[in-house]
Amino acid sequence: MINFNPIPNRRQCLQHAACGFGTLALHDMLHAAARESANASGGRVLDVTPRAKRVIFLFMAGGPSQMDLFDPKDYIRDKHGEAINSPLDKNVTQVGTEKFLALGAMAPVKPRGQSGMMISDLMPNLAGIADDICLLRGMNADNPQHASATNQFHTGSFTEVRPSMGSWISYGLGTENQNLPSFMTIHPGGVRTYGSSFLPAIHQGTALTVPLDNKTSPIDNLKSVSATDAVQRKRMDMTQRMNRQLLDELNGDANMEGMIQNMELAFRMQTDTPQLVDMSNESDETLKMYGVGGKDTDKNARACLLARKLSESGVRFVQVTMDGWDHHGDIRGNLPKLCNQTDQPVAALVKDLKQRGLLEDTLVLWSGEFGRTPWSQDLSGTAPIDKHGREHQPQSFCAWMAGGGVKPGFTYGETDEMGFKVIEGKIHIHDLHATMLHLLGIDHTRLTRRHLGRDFRLTDVYGSVVKEILA
Repeated sequence: MINFNPIPNRRQCLQHAACGFGTLALHDMLHAAARESANASGGRVLDVTPRAKRVIFLFMAGGPSQMDLFDPKDYIRDKHGEAINSPLDKNVTQVGTEKFLALGAMAPVKPRGQSGMMISDLMPNLAGIADDICLLRGMNADNPQHASATNQFHTGSFTEVRPSMGSWISYGLGTENQNLPSFMTIHPGGVRTYGSSFLPAIHQGTALTVPLDNKTSPIDNLKSVSATDAVQRKRMDMTQRMNRQLLDELNGDANMEGMIQNMELAFRMQTDTPQLVDMSNESDETLKMYGVGGKDTDKNARACLLARKLSESGVRFVQVTMDGWDHHGDIRGNLPKLCNQTDQPVAALVKDLKQRGLLEDTLVLWSGEFGRTPWSQDLSGTAPIDKHGREHQPQSFCAWMAGGGVKPGFTYGETDEMGFKVIEGKIHIHDLHATMLHLLGIDHTRLTRRHLGRDFRLTDVYGSVVKEILA
């Protein structure tokens, strides 16, 4: 017979309390297990200590001109405006470049710092930190089209849908902050540049817009405008119970698991994100250094400052896209504008990381998807040489890295007298990815995920670590 006595005795109190304590413990254990599952390392850490803990990728979308910024050629300067021999296959169709007129650098490119690194007058702030960066002048890619080249730079493949490098790094290392994603992308382009593809959905990059005013939300749909945190928590719990019931009925589903994890993460992000995007707690000196509030620099300054704040808060991979580098025409008038918008914020980011002691274990990468030709392009067919631009060039271009275990004040790679073909120190995109993973303590050949019956990796079946640039 069941006793309905409303006043429990001491034994019953202890029994119920013990069950309650056990339930609380189980709840925490399950959440910890879920986090561990979501952030489990897919790669095998090398026997060496990682040189970098995190990455900031500054993507110059459109293809910056290496000829004008880092790799000037005397031959092209001396032949400016004159026809030169084409190094291209005669069967390649040319648009606006049929005359093959040499186009000299838009501004003087001079040795900088004690290292003598070649940097343009268009980037005076970067020139001031030449001894902190590692310049790669032998970069090489495979495709001359923006979309395909961008996909290859971000994912290792210019055709297939693959996980982005930020997703691979998130998959390999997990997160350092349970209230923030391990991969965040600021002002991103297409979703393929930050998508997780066949990796668990928790590793997809979280897109973020830097708010320039109080009306702009940094992340879409992050904060409810009609419910308190307590009400949201109740709604979330009910939704998650339904999701897990469906998950049990499906006998496990990776997409559903990812959605459950992302919903929990989104709820937790409501606490940390507003503080991170708030610039009011930064000193006037810091804001001025980045160029916050500047006519040309404000947007990129806020993005670079936010990248530092996110990295400092434990985000593994932060991606910042700065577009507008596609100069097919009037490069003399347009290139200085882009340099004015990006030079100060980018250099300030490196300075800020260094003075905070973060540059040592933060790897900064600056690059576009490809470079530009040493000969001019005139799509109108009638413009004077000073109004010409440059065509796409994946055969050779420049990138630079800083911190995270690379040699500071070091230039690696050389192109021919025309600035077209790499003749020494070639670094393919796969080699760059392999080197980045190595600096993070991951063997790029072992960071894999089985999909469609075979193991995939960021570097596919290619890639070698560029040991020459390691500090």
